[in-house]
Amino acid sequence: MTRRLLLSYLSLAALVLLGLEIPLGFVYSRAERERIVNSANEEAESVAAYAALSLASGRPDELAARAAHCARRIGGQVFIVDARGRLIATSHQLTGAEQQELVSRPEVTAALDGTATTHVRTSTIGGVQYLSVASPVGHGTGEVKGAVRITLPTEMVQSRVHQVWLLLAAVGLAVLAAVAVVAFACARWAGRPIRELERATHELADGVAATPVAVTSGPPEVRSLAAAFNRTAARLAHLLASQRAFAGEASHQLKTPLAALRLRLENLEPDIAQHARGSLTAAMTETDRLARMVEGLLAMARLEEDAAPPGPVDLAGICAERHGTWAPLFERQGVSLVLFTGGTGPVGPALALPGAVEQIIDNLLSNALRVSPANSTVAMELRSAAPAHPRRPHLSQLSHLNHRDPRATWIDLHITDEGPGMTAEQRGRAFDRFWRAPGAPKGGTGLGLALVQRLALASGGEASLRAAATGGLDAVVRLPSAQHAVQGQSFGGRTGTGTGLLRRETPVLRA
Repeated sequence: MTRRLLLSYLSLAALVLLGLEIPLGFVYSRAERERIVNSANEEAESVAAYAALSLASGRPDELAARAAHCARRIGGQVFIVDARGRLIATSHQLTGAEQQELVSRPEVTAALDGTATTHVRTSTIGGVQYLSVASPVGHGTGEVKGAVRITLPTEMVQSRVHQVWLLLAAVGLAVLAAVAVVAFACARWAGRPIRELERATHELADGVAATPVAVTSGPPEVRSLAAAFNRTAARLAHLLASQRAFAGEASHQLKTPLAALRLRLENLEPDIAQHARGSLTAAMTETDRLARMVEGLLAMARLEEDAAPPGPVDLAGICAERHGTWAPLFERQGVSLVLFTGGTGPVGPALALPGAVEQIIDNLLSNALRVSPANSTVAMELRSAAPAHPRRPHLSQLSHLNHRDPRATWIDLHITDEGPGMTAEQRGRAFDRFWRAPGAPKGGTGLGLALVQRLALASGGEASLRAAATGGLDAVVRLPSAQHAVQGQSFGGRTGTGTGLLRRETPVLRA
């Protein structure tokens, strides 16, 4: 911001100086040329008057000394001719041809004719440009007795004009330097509270308690903005603290009554008549479902609260570990669980939140197991993908995701079942909270797929449901590849443990 303000001030000052100095330079240069020409005219008239007196008194020999003295004083050349164009006196020796050329000069011819108008011409003599001025001798007496021609090197005029432009340039540079000093001080003064706001905003985005921004310096608008930011940060910190306290308290306060309720229902089982056993079983099932729903809501609340940055994870290793954990349970239900990794080559590590991949796999496998009929197969497969148009990051990622190369590859995790599947409309709503497909098995909470989607988005990827070729569902979770992240970008930062705790505290949620 300081550079922009400084550039703006200097640009404005430069435009003002150019608008003033360029016309002033042209006007002064023209005035200087006119001054030199007028000075040459006055000198020619003075020498012409002296020559008229000398010729009238019969002392033409004095003209040579006068011409030499005048030439030394003005730094030019002086020539005096009589009425017939013969050279009487000169400050510099001329050859015969030069004398003939001198008489043929238009300004000399005009002066010998008694023309009052002074002729000013620029000619080249000996490779040097000269400014010529001629004046008649004895014009006031009615009889022209000769003419005086004075030549000045144009370098004198050009030198004075160059000096004028150099002076104006020096003044302009001095003014720009002074403006730069003042503008830099003003820009630093105006930008300091903005930099403080930027620092506090980054701290707030990283989950660190933002230090209040000073509201005693800077322009009034910035001070007002800083005060509003401080109020917003304080209110946000209060809301986060309240949410954190609620999540912690509810986690303990709700678990105990639900556990006690289920225990009481189990204790009632021996005393319940046979025809009422179905109602008792349904009550126990709903109690379990309520417990899982509470855990799911708390898990999603903690996920929204934490802002841990994604880091590299061994996706193939996690899939193998979760396959070994779930395979026995699938076998007891008569369902085969198969794992395909690196079918098109090694996929490498992916970027994800700590513990997010395990939760995603657990929730998707749990849903697949519930809908898979006996003697069917659930497949887990990892594939590399390179989308032609990179997906725009979700708003929930903007606080901690890095910019990645548009050509970066992605890793897709597919979990395919052979269940009843879903219609296109149902697949579009499957990630909504508490939504359950018609005819879904009892006991689900409608939060499992919602949590999967939020974990995928927070990790920089996405989750989607597709129709499988086997008739069931193909749940696809796309995560960015850690090997193709932009070089020089760091995935470090504040490493929170809240998201990692979700893996240990949150049970598998069934959608």
